[in-house]
Amino acid sequence: MAALVACATVIAYLPSLSGDFIWNDSDYVTAPTLRSLAGLWQIWSQPGVTEQYYPLLHSAFWVQHQFWGDHTLPYHIVTILLHAGSAVLFGLVLRQLFQREPVPSVTPKGAKGSAAKTIPAPTAPNRYGGAEWLAALIFALHPVHVESVAWITEQKNTLSLVFYLLAALTYLRYDRTREPGPYYVALGWFVLSLLCKTVTASLPAALLVAFWWKRGRLDWRRDFQPLIPWLVIGAGVGLFTSWVEQHYLGAKGQDFNLPILSRTLIAGRAVWFYLGKFAWPFDLNFIYPRWVPNPAVAWQWLYPLGVLALAAALWAVRRHSRAPLAAFLIFVGSLFPVLGFVNLYGSLYSFVWDHWQYLPDLGLAALAGAGLARAWSWTSIRLEWAGPAAAAVLAGFLGALAWDHCAMFHDDTVLFHTTLERNPGAWMAHFNLGGHLSNTPSREAEAVPEFEAALRINPDLPDAHYNLGTILARIPGRLPEALGHFDMAIRLAPDNAAIRYNYGNVLLRIPDRHADAIVQYREAVRLNPGLAEAHYNLGIALIENPANVPEAITHFEAALKINPNFPLAQEIMRRWNAGQR
Repeated sequence: MAALVACATVIAYLPSLSGDFIWNDSDYVTAPTLRSLAGLWQIWSQPGVTEQYYPLLHSAFWVQHQFWGDHTLPYHIVTILLHAGSAVLFGLVLRQLFQREPVPSVTPKGAKGSAAKTIPAPTAPNRYGGAEWLAALIFALHPVHVESVAWITEQKNTLSLVFYLLAALTYLRYDRTREPGPYYVALGWFVLSLLCKTVTASLPAALLVAFWWKRGRLDWRRDFQPLIPWLVIGAGVGLFTSWVEQHYLGAKGQDFNLPILSRTLIAGRAVWFYLGKFAWPFDLNFIYPRWVPNPAVAWQWLYPLGVLALAAALWAVRRHSRAPLAAFLIFVGSLFPVLGFVNLYGSLYSFVWDHWQYLPDLGLAALAGAGLARAWSWTSIRLEWAGPAAAAVLAGFLGALAWDHCAMFHDDTVLFHTTLERNPGAWMAHFNLGGHLSNTPSREAEAVPEFEAALRINPDLPDAHYNLGTILARIPGRLPEALGHFDMAIRLAPDNAAIRYNYGNVLLRIPDRHADAIVQYREAVRLNPGLAEAHYNLGIALIENPANVPEAITHFEAALKINPNFPLAQEIMRRWNAGQR
């Protein structure tokens, strides 16, 4: 069954093998400055040198880049194999959980010496006959997980989940034997998962829920005490990651200053959104519309109130079955870090992402597998082939949806065009499509309407104004528009040295705007003293006035100090030193 799940997973994801790097893959596939051994040390020692501080994940990318560089195929193969491995491990974890509690071995009363023979415990049959592999198959083939597998960046999901499930599987062994060895091995796997993605901090809470489901109660000494160190480590790593998101990724400012009532509305709606996508995996998208939470709008409170009502209903039926409540708690608990109560940079574009429900879906997949297996086992009393046939149909259906959805992640053009077809208000898709087109000189003109569309939806995008101004400055007759966009970009991002430097380049080409160019260059070198090109261009702008020549020379020298191999600055200083004033 494990081999069947793995093979089905690989087949369903074959279309993703032809995919290119998309959107922010360049932020995860190791940057040129980090490809040395010194760069590997920086990955671990310097938060901020990588997109997120997940050092084990970025070390894995570092190792992969040593082998296959920028060829995308091997990255996709690794990610698919990790996802298939996670599905198999998930089945093995459920196999342990679905085993009935064994009856303790006993010695007949009064037996002594050689007569004292121990009666072995009876084998503990599986409660749900094959449900673990059905749940693994549902998790492996569910199309909502395509984003986590076909997008190379999300190797952080697939790699972290392997360690998460290894930790769970090993801890279940410790729970049976109470031997210290498996405990410390499990703790090691848990720490490795945290170093790949912090959402795995939810594992100890998920284990407690699983034990409650299985035993009907929790014991402080047996269940809680061993997991206290895990809870402390997970909380500490979670707080550090939140700090990194705010200070290095920019998850702070006006867009993130939401009151607690608005965050509650977002969380309630997100829970129903993710439940809906798991139950009805159609109309999946890369970027979903970003809601506008408003506590004054009464109907928006139906979402969080509905979550509370659902939880209450599941609590009420726990005497009949604890499984639905346990699955719900694992699902919502694992979702908690992405429900909007903490700032995440991705929520700037949308409050919900498919890849955010990758790990939480374990709870729903387990419930679905167990429920369907129970139903099909009843049917198979009359028709032995009914259960396997229904499982095959379900797997074929989910696999076909996953196969089809992989096409969306082929390249940036397909990704953002498809996103806009399904969500025309996705300004980020317009912006990134414009950036992709502008990288090809022959298609620069096609980028203009994309940047303009992004600004119609969100006028406060400094990078969109800057990119549009850069392109328009090269189109005859559109220079006045270009200057207006540069002015707006600087108004929105006054501390951006790159925008000021490039604005100076445009102004320098206008005969009566050289003084304004000098102003922009001065600001650029003030904001970023290490920008050699800004020093050089400031020197060029200054040197036209004989009174400014000494200052110009200091900037040429600064450019050479930053970049000794700057040929234009070298030539000017050679002539200056040779007396060619």
